[in-house]
Amino acid sequence: MENGIRNFEFQNPTKIVFGKDQIKRIDALIPQDAKVLILYGGGSVKKFGTFDRVAEALGNRDWAEFGGIEANPTYETLIQAVDKIKAEGYDYLLAVGGGSVIDGVKFVAAAAVFEGEPVDMFGSGVGKGLPVTRALPFGTVLTLPATASEMNNNAVVTFVEKQAKIGFASPHTYPQFSVLEPELTYSLPKRQLANGVIDSFVHVMEAYLTYPIDAKVQDRWAEGLLQTLIEIGPDVVDEDNHDYATRANFMWTATNALNRFISPGVPQDWATHALGHEMTLAFGIDHARTLSIVLPAMMKVRKQQKWDKLLQYAERVWDIRSGSDLTDEGKIDLAIKKTEDFFASLDAPIRLADVGLDETVIPGLVEALVRHKKENISERGDFTAVDAQAVYTAAL
Repeated sequence: MENGIRNFEFQNPTKIVFGKDQIKRIDALIPQDAKVLILYGGGSVKKFGTFDRVAEALGNRDWAEFGGIEANPTYETLIQAVDKIKAEGYDYLLAVGGGSVIDGVKFVAAAAVFEGEPVDMFGSGVGKGLPVTRALPFGTVLTLPATASEMNNNAVVTFVEKQAKIGFASPHTYPQFSVLEPELTYSLPKRQLANGVIDSFVHVMEAYLTYPIDAKVQDRWAEGLLQTLIEIGPDVVDEDNHDYATRANFMWTATNALNRFISPGVPQDWATHALGHEMTLAFGIDHARTLSIVLPAMMKVRKQQKWDKLLQYAERVWDIRSGSDLTDEGKIDLAIKKTEDFFASLDAPIRLADVGLDETVIPGLVEALVRHKKENISERGDFTAVDAQAVYTAAL
Protein backbone atom coordinates (compact mmCIF):
# COMPACT_ATOMS: atom_id res chain seq x y z
CA MET A 1 0.00 0.00 0.00
CA GLU A 2 1.39 3.36 -0.96
CA ASN A 3 1.85 5.89 1.80
CA GLY A 4 2.15 9.61 1.28
CA ILE A 5 0.67 12.14 -1.08
CA ARG A 6 1.38 11.45 -4.74
CA ASN A 7 3.25 13.92 -6.93
CA PHE A 8 0.89 16.50 -8.36
CA GLU A 9 0.61 19.84 -10.10
CA PHE A 10 -2.24 22.12 -9.13
CA GLN A 11 -3.59 25.34 -10.56
CA ASN A 12 -7.07 26.85 -10.49
CA PRO A 13 -7.26 30.14 -12.36
CA THR A 14 -10.96 30.89 -11.85
CA LYS A 15 -11.76 34.16 -10.08
CA ILE A 16 -14.67 33.78 -7.66
CA VAL A 17 -16.86 36.83 -7.07
CA PHE A 18 -18.97 35.85 -4.07
CA GLY A 19 -21.70 37.58 -2.12
CA LYS A 20 -24.70 39.86 -2.35
CA ASP A 21 -25.49 41.84 -5.49
CA GLN A 22 -22.37 40.76 -7.36
CA ILE A 23 -23.84 40.35 -10.85
CA LYS A 24 -23.10 44.02 -11.45
CA ARG A 25 -19.40 43.15 -11.22
CA ILE A 26 -19.65 41.54 -14.67
CA ASP A 27 -19.08 44.97 -16.17
CA ALA A 28 -15.55 44.99 -14.78
CA LEU A 29 -14.84 41.33 -15.59
CA ILE A 30 -15.57 41.17 -19.33
CA PRO A 31 -13.62 43.29 -21.86
CA GLN A 32 -15.60 46.31 -23.07
CA ASP A 33 -15.12 45.37 -26.72
CA ALA A 34 -16.23 41.74 -26.27
CA LYS A 35 -19.06 40.36 -28.38
CA VAL A 36 -20.91 38.26 -25.81
CA LEU A 37 -23.21 35.29 -26.16
CA ILE A 38 -25.31 34.60 -23.03
CA LEU A 39 -26.21 30.92 -22.70
CA TYR A 40 -28.85 29.57 -20.32
CA GLY A 41 -31.27 26.73 -19.78
CA GLY A 42 -35.00 27.08 -19.26
CA GLY A 43 -37.04 30.15 -18.48
CA SER A 44 -36.24 30.49 -14.78
CA VAL A 45 -33.35 32.91 -15.29
CA LYS A 46 -35.77 35.25 -17.06
CA LYS A 47 -38.72 34.54 -14.76
CA PHE A 48 -36.79 35.55 -11.65
CA GLY A 49 -35.00 38.53 -13.17
CA THR A 50 -31.47 37.13 -13.29
CA PHE A 51 -31.20 37.49 -17.06
CA ASP A 52 -32.24 41.15 -16.96
CA ARG A 53 -29.63 41.86 -14.29
CA VAL A 54 -26.95 40.21 -16.41
CA ALA A 55 -28.01 42.16 -19.49
CA GLU A 56 -27.91 45.41 -17.51
CA ALA A 57 -24.40 44.60 -16.27
CA LEU A 58 -23.22 44.08 -19.85
CA GLY A 59 -24.07 47.70 -20.57
CA ASN A 60 -23.40 48.77 -24.15
CA ARG A 61 -21.58 45.60 -25.19
CA ASP A 62 -22.78 43.77 -28.28
CA TRP A 63 -24.56 40.66 -26.98
CA ALA A 64 -27.10 38.01 -27.91
CA GLU A 65 -28.62 34.97 -26.23
CA PHE A 66 -28.90 31.21 -26.68
CA GLY A 67 -31.39 29.37 -24.47
CA GLY A 68 -32.71 25.85 -24.09
CA ILE A 69 -29.66 24.01 -22.72
CA GLU A 70 -31.05 20.90 -21.06
CA ALA A 71 -30.65 19.66 -17.49
CA ASN A 72 -28.34 17.05 -19.03
CA PRO A 73 -26.86 19.15 -21.85
CA THR A 74 -26.99 17.40 -25.19
CA TYR A 75 -24.45 17.52 -27.96
CA GLU A 76 -27.27 18.02 -30.42
CA THR A 77 -28.40 21.27 -28.73
CA LEU A 78 -24.94 22.57 -27.92
CA ILE A 79 -23.68 22.19 -31.47
CA GLN A 80 -26.37 24.68 -32.50
CA ALA A 81 -24.73 27.23 -30.19
CA VAL A 82 -21.37 26.43 -31.78
CA ASP A 83 -22.84 27.10 -35.22
CA LYS A 84 -24.30 30.42 -34.02
CA ILE A 85 -20.92 31.53 -32.64
CA LYS A 86 -19.14 30.69 -35.88
CA ALA A 87 -21.79 32.40 -37.99
CA GLU A 88 -22.09 35.58 -35.91
CA GLY A 89 -18.59 36.00 -34.49
CA TYR A 90 -19.01 35.94 -30.70
CA ASP A 91 -15.72 36.01 -28.82
CA TYR A 92 -16.85 35.78 -25.17
CA LEU A 93 -19.40 33.43 -23.60
CA LEU A 94 -21.41 33.89 -20.42
CA ALA A 95 -23.13 30.92 -18.79
CA VAL A 96 -26.12 31.78 -16.59
CA GLY A 97 -27.43 28.73 -14.79
CA GLY A 98 -26.41 25.63 -12.90
CA GLY A 99 -23.83 22.98 -13.62
CA SER A 100 -25.51 21.67 -16.75
CA VAL A 101 -25.48 25.05 -18.44
CA ILE A 102 -21.90 25.67 -17.37
CA ASP A 103 -20.82 22.20 -18.57
CA GLY A 104 -22.49 22.91 -21.87
CA VAL A 105 -20.75 26.25 -22.24
CA LYS A 106 -17.38 24.61 -21.62
CA PHE A 107 -18.02 22.33 -24.56
CA VAL A 108 -19.28 25.21 -26.72
CA ALA A 109 -16.25 27.36 -25.83
CA ALA A 110 -13.87 24.61 -26.89
CA ALA A 111 -15.85 23.32 -29.87
CA ALA A 112 -16.16 26.77 -31.43
CA VAL A 113 -12.39 26.88 -32.02
CA PHE A 114 -11.65 23.15 -32.23
CA GLU A 115 -9.74 22.05 -35.30
CA GLY A 116 -11.64 19.03 -36.50
CA GLU A 117 -14.95 17.46 -35.58
CA PRO A 118 -16.06 18.52 -32.06
CA VAL A 119 -17.22 14.98 -31.28
CA ASP A 120 -13.56 13.97 -31.26
CA MET A 121 -13.03 15.97 -28.06
CA PHE A 122 -14.64 12.96 -26.35
CA GLY A 123 -13.36 9.43 -25.84
CA SER A 124 -15.16 6.39 -24.37
CA GLY A 125 -16.05 5.05 -27.79
CA VAL A 126 -17.86 8.23 -28.86
CA GLY A 127 -14.97 10.12 -30.48
CA LYS A 128 -11.19 10.03 -30.75
CA GLY A 129 -10.48 11.67 -27.41
CA LEU A 130 -8.29 14.38 -28.93
CA PRO A 131 -6.88 17.08 -26.64
CA VAL A 132 -8.55 20.46 -26.34
CA THR A 133 -5.79 23.00 -26.87
CA ARG A 134 -7.77 26.25 -26.74
CA ALA A 135 -11.22 27.64 -26.00
CA LEU A 136 -13.11 30.90 -26.12
CA PRO A 137 -13.01 32.82 -22.83
CA PHE A 138 -16.13 32.52 -20.70
CA GLY A 139 -17.55 33.43 -17.33
CA THR A 140 -20.45 32.11 -15.30
CA VAL A 141 -23.29 33.27 -13.09
CA LEU A 142 -24.20 30.33 -10.85
CA THR A 143 -27.88 29.79 -10.05
CA LEU A 144 -27.81 26.23 -8.68
CA PRO A 145 -24.97 24.99 -6.43
CA ALA A 146 -24.22 21.32 -7.10
CA THR A 147 -21.51 20.43 -9.58
CA ALA A 148 -18.72 22.97 -8.88
CA SER A 149 -18.50 23.38 -12.64
CA GLU A 150 -18.19 27.09 -11.88
CA MET A 151 -14.66 26.45 -10.56
CA ASN A 152 -13.35 23.41 -12.41
CA ASN A 153 -12.43 22.48 -15.96
CA ASN A 154 -14.46 19.37 -16.67
CA ALA A 155 -17.84 18.89 -18.33
CA VAL A 156 -20.26 16.06 -19.06
CA VAL A 157 -22.29 16.02 -22.27
CA THR A 158 -25.10 13.68 -23.34
CA PHE A 159 -25.18 12.28 -26.87
CA VAL A 160 -28.79 11.48 -27.71
CA GLU A 161 -28.09 9.68 -30.98
CA LYS A 162 -25.20 7.66 -29.56
CA GLN A 163 -26.94 7.02 -26.20
CA ALA A 164 -23.89 8.07 -24.21
CA LYS A 165 -23.05 10.48 -21.39
CA ILE A 166 -19.35 11.35 -21.58
CA GLY A 167 -17.05 13.88 -19.97
CA PHE A 168 -14.00 15.82 -21.07
CA ALA A 169 -11.60 18.24 -19.41
CA SER A 170 -8.90 20.66 -20.48
CA PRO A 171 -6.70 23.27 -18.84
CA HIS A 172 -8.38 25.70 -21.25
CA THR A 173 -11.93 25.16 -19.98
CA TYR A 174 -11.77 26.82 -16.59
CA PRO A 175 -14.14 29.79 -16.33
CA GLN A 176 -12.30 33.10 -16.22
CA PHE A 177 -14.65 34.16 -13.44
CA SER A 178 -17.76 32.94 -11.65
CA VAL A 179 -20.31 35.10 -9.88
CA LEU A 180 -21.76 33.36 -6.81
CA GLU A 181 -24.75 35.14 -5.29
CA PRO A 182 -26.27 32.92 -2.55
CA GLU A 183 -29.57 34.79 -2.80
CA LEU A 184 -30.08 33.37 -6.31
CA THR A 185 -30.85 30.04 -4.62
CA TYR A 186 -33.96 31.49 -2.95
CA SER A 187 -36.06 30.72 -6.01
CA LEU A 188 -35.04 27.04 -6.18
CA PRO A 189 -37.55 24.28 -5.33
CA LYS A 190 -36.81 21.67 -2.67
CA ARG A 191 -35.92 18.93 -5.14
CA GLN A 192 -33.22 21.00 -6.82
CA LEU A 193 -31.82 22.08 -3.47
CA ALA A 194 -31.69 18.46 -2.31
CA ASN A 195 -30.01 17.46 -5.57
CA GLY A 196 -27.35 20.09 -4.96
CA VAL A 197 -26.62 18.82 -1.44
CA ILE A 198 -26.40 15.20 -2.60
CA ASP A 199 -24.30 15.89 -5.68
CA SER A 200 -21.84 17.90 -3.57
CA PHE A 201 -21.71 15.17 -0.91
CA VAL A 202 -20.88 12.46 -3.44
CA HIS A 203 -18.29 14.64 -5.18
CA VAL A 204 -16.42 14.77 -1.90
CA MET A 205 -16.82 11.04 -1.34
CA GLU A 206 -15.36 10.14 -4.74
CA ALA A 207 -12.07 11.77 -3.70
CA TYR A 208 -12.24 10.66 -0.05
CA LEU A 209 -13.67 7.15 0.19
CA THR A 210 -10.78 5.21 -1.31
CA TYR A 211 -7.80 4.10 0.81
CA PRO A 212 -5.57 6.06 3.20
CA ILE A 213 -2.24 7.52 2.08
CA ASP A 214 -1.77 9.87 5.03
CA ALA A 215 -3.01 12.91 3.12
CA LYS A 216 -4.03 14.79 6.25
CA VAL A 217 -4.99 18.12 4.68
CA GLN A 218 -7.13 16.56 1.93
CA ASP A 219 -8.83 14.21 4.41
CA ARG A 220 -9.64 16.90 6.97
CA TRP A 221 -10.87 19.28 4.29
CA ALA A 222 -13.12 16.57 2.83
CA GLU A 223 -14.45 15.60 6.25
CA GLY A 224 -15.24 19.23 7.05
CA LEU A 225 -17.19 19.60 3.82
CA LEU A 226 -19.16 16.41 4.51
CA GLN A 227 -19.97 17.50 8.05
CA THR A 228 -21.07 20.91 6.79
CA LEU A 229 -23.48 19.34 4.30
CA ILE A 230 -24.88 17.03 6.98
CA GLU A 231 -25.34 19.98 9.33
CA ILE A 232 -26.97 22.42 6.92
CA GLY A 233 -28.70 19.96 4.56
CA PRO A 234 -32.09 19.94 6.33
CA ASP A 235 -32.19 23.75 6.39
CA VAL A 236 -31.01 24.07 2.78
CA VAL A 237 -33.86 21.93 1.44
CA ASP A 238 -36.45 24.01 3.27
CA GLU A 239 -37.35 26.13 0.26
CA ASP A 240 -39.05 28.69 2.49
CA ASN A 241 -35.96 29.18 4.65
CA HIS A 242 -34.12 32.06 3.04
CA ASP A 243 -31.43 32.34 5.68
CA TYR A 244 -28.51 33.95 3.89
CA ALA A 245 -25.80 32.28 5.98
CA THR A 246 -27.22 28.83 5.28
CA ARG A 247 -27.40 29.37 1.54
CA ALA A 248 -23.96 31.02 1.46
CA ASN A 249 -22.40 28.05 3.23
CA PHE A 250 -24.23 25.71 0.87
CA MET A 251 -23.03 27.51 -2.24
CA TRP A 252 -19.39 27.68 -1.13
CA THR A 253 -19.38 24.06 0.09
CA ALA A 254 -20.71 22.87 -3.27
CA THR A 255 -17.96 24.79 -5.07
CA ASN A 256 -15.23 23.38 -2.82
CA ALA A 257 -16.54 19.84 -3.25
CA LEU A 258 -15.14 19.65 -6.79
CA ASN A 259 -12.87 22.61 -7.42
CA ARG A 260 -9.93 20.17 -7.04
CA PHE A 261 -8.72 21.53 -3.70
CA ILE A 262 -9.38 18.21 -1.90
CA SER A 263 -8.17 15.85 -4.63
CA PRO A 264 -4.52 16.68 -5.53
CA GLY A 265 -2.22 13.77 -4.82
CA VAL A 266 -4.89 11.35 -3.58
CA PRO A 267 -6.55 8.32 -5.20
CA GLN A 268 -10.05 8.86 -6.54
CA ASP A 269 -12.97 6.59 -7.37
CA TRP A 270 -15.57 7.78 -9.86
CA ALA A 271 -17.45 4.49 -10.19
CA THR A 272 -20.50 5.82 -8.34
CA HIS A 273 -20.84 8.63 -10.88
CA ALA A 274 -20.31 6.23 -13.77
CA LEU A 275 -23.11 3.93 -12.61
CA GLY A 276 -25.35 6.90 -11.95
CA HIS A 277 -24.76 8.34 -15.41
CA GLU A 278 -26.05 5.15 -17.00
CA MET A 279 -29.25 5.39 -14.94
CA THR A 280 -29.80 8.99 -16.00
CA LEU A 281 -29.15 8.13 -19.62
CA ALA A 282 -31.49 5.15 -19.63
CA PHE A 283 -34.34 6.45 -17.48
CA GLY A 284 -33.98 10.23 -17.21
CA ILE A 285 -33.52 10.15 -13.43
CA ASP A 286 -32.00 13.29 -11.90
CA HIS A 287 -28.22 12.89 -11.66
CA ALA A 288 -28.12 13.42 -7.90
CA ARG A 289 -30.97 11.00 -7.30
CA THR A 290 -29.00 8.26 -9.04
CA LEU A 291 -26.07 9.00 -6.73
CA SER A 292 -28.19 8.71 -3.57
CA ILE A 293 -29.13 5.23 -4.77
CA VAL A 294 -25.72 4.07 -5.94
CA LEU A 295 -23.39 5.39 -3.22
CA PRO A 296 -24.76 3.37 -0.26
CA ALA A 297 -24.80 0.24 -2.41
CA MET A 298 -21.23 0.93 -3.52
CA MET A 299 -20.18 1.26 0.13
CA LYS A 300 -21.75 -2.12 0.93
CA VAL A 301 -20.33 -4.00 -2.05
CA ARG A 302 -16.84 -2.44 -1.85
CA LYS A 303 -16.66 -2.56 1.94
CA GLN A 304 -13.46 -4.61 2.08
CA GLN A 305 -11.65 -2.51 -0.54
CA LYS A 306 -12.63 0.70 1.26
CA TRP A 307 -12.47 -0.66 4.83
CA ASP A 308 -9.91 1.73 6.31
CA LYS A 309 -11.48 4.86 4.88
CA LEU A 310 -14.99 3.67 5.72
CA LEU A 311 -13.89 3.27 9.33
CA GLN A 312 -12.31 6.73 9.25
CA TYR A 313 -15.52 8.10 7.72
CA ALA A 314 -17.59 6.51 10.48
CA GLU A 315 -15.41 7.89 13.26
CA ARG A 316 -14.60 11.36 11.95
CA VAL A 317 -17.68 12.32 9.94
CA TRP A 318 -20.44 10.56 11.89
CA ASP A 319 -18.65 10.54 15.28
CA ILE A 320 -19.12 6.80 15.72
CA ARG A 321 -16.21 6.38 18.09
CA SER A 322 -14.38 3.51 19.77
CA GLY A 323 -16.21 4.24 23.02
CA SER A 324 -19.28 2.55 21.59
CA ASP A 325 -19.93 -1.17 21.92
CA LEU A 326 -19.66 -1.60 18.16
CA THR A 327 -17.01 -3.60 16.34
CA ASP A 328 -15.19 -1.89 13.48
CA GLU A 329 -17.58 -3.53 11.05
CA GLY A 330 -20.48 -2.40 13.18
CA LYS A 331 -19.23 1.19 12.97
CA ILE A 332 -18.93 0.93 9.20
CA ASP A 333 -22.40 -0.54 8.81
CA LEU A 334 -23.87 2.18 11.01
CA ALA A 335 -22.09 4.88 8.97
CA ILE A 336 -23.57 3.44 5.78
CA LYS A 337 -27.02 3.42 7.42
CA LYS A 338 -26.58 7.03 8.54
CA THR A 339 -25.62 7.98 4.99
CA GLU A 340 -28.80 6.36 3.68
CA ASP A 341 -30.87 8.07 6.37
CA PHE A 342 -29.32 11.44 5.50
CA PHE A 343 -30.24 11.08 1.83
CA ALA A 344 -33.73 9.85 2.74
CA SER A 345 -34.20 12.87 5.04
CA LEU A 346 -33.77 15.03 1.94
CA ASP A 347 -36.60 13.09 0.25
CA ALA A 348 -34.11 11.42 -2.08
CA PRO A 349 -34.38 7.80 -3.23
CA ILE A 350 -31.99 5.21 -1.78
CA ARG A 351 -33.20 2.11 -3.64
CA LEU A 352 -33.92 1.33 -7.28
CA ALA A 353 -37.45 0.51 -6.18
CA ASP A 354 -37.84 4.12 -5.00
CA VAL A 355 -37.65 5.24 -8.64
CA GLY A 356 -39.79 2.39 -9.99
CA LEU A 357 -36.97 0.12 -11.17
CA ASP A 358 -36.35 -3.55 -10.47
CA GLU A 359 -33.79 -6.25 -11.25
CA THR A 360 -34.82 -6.48 -14.91
CA VAL A 361 -33.02 -3.20 -15.70
CA ILE A 362 -29.65 -4.28 -14.33
CA PRO A 363 -28.28 -6.24 -17.33
CA GLY A 364 -28.91 -3.30 -19.65
CA LEU A 365 -27.23 -0.84 -17.27
CA VAL A 366 -24.16 -3.05 -16.96
CA GLU A 367 -23.96 -3.59 -20.71
CA ALA A 368 -24.07 0.16 -21.29
CA LEU A 369 -21.33 0.72 -18.72
CA VAL A 370 -19.08 -1.72 -20.55
CA ARG A 371 -19.98 -0.29 -23.97
CA HIS A 372 -19.02 3.18 -22.76
CA LYS A 373 -15.68 1.84 -21.51
CA LYS A 374 -16.28 2.86 -17.91
CA GLU A 375 -14.93 -0.23 -16.21
CA ASN A 376 -11.74 -0.14 -14.13
CA ILE A 377 -12.29 3.47 -13.03
CA SER A 378 -12.08 2.78 -9.31
CA GLU A 379 -9.24 3.93 -7.08
CA ARG A 380 -7.30 0.71 -7.79
CA GLY A 381 -8.54 0.23 -11.34
CA ASP A 382 -10.23 -3.00 -10.31
CA PHE A 383 -13.93 -2.20 -10.78
CA THR A 384 -15.44 -4.63 -13.28
CA ALA A 385 -18.79 -5.43 -14.86
CA VAL A 386 -19.24 -8.05 -12.14
CA ASP A 387 -18.83 -5.33 -9.51
CA ALA A 388 -21.30 -3.10 -11.33
CA GLN A 389 -23.83 -5.93 -11.34
CA ALA A 390 -23.32 -6.40 -7.61
CA VAL A 391 -23.73 -2.69 -6.84
CA TYR A 392 -26.93 -2.35 -8.85
CA THR A 393 -28.23 -5.52 -7.16
CA ALA A 394 -27.37 -4.17 -3.70
CA ALA A 395 -29.41 -1.08 -4.57
CA LEU A 396 -32.63 -3.03 -5.18
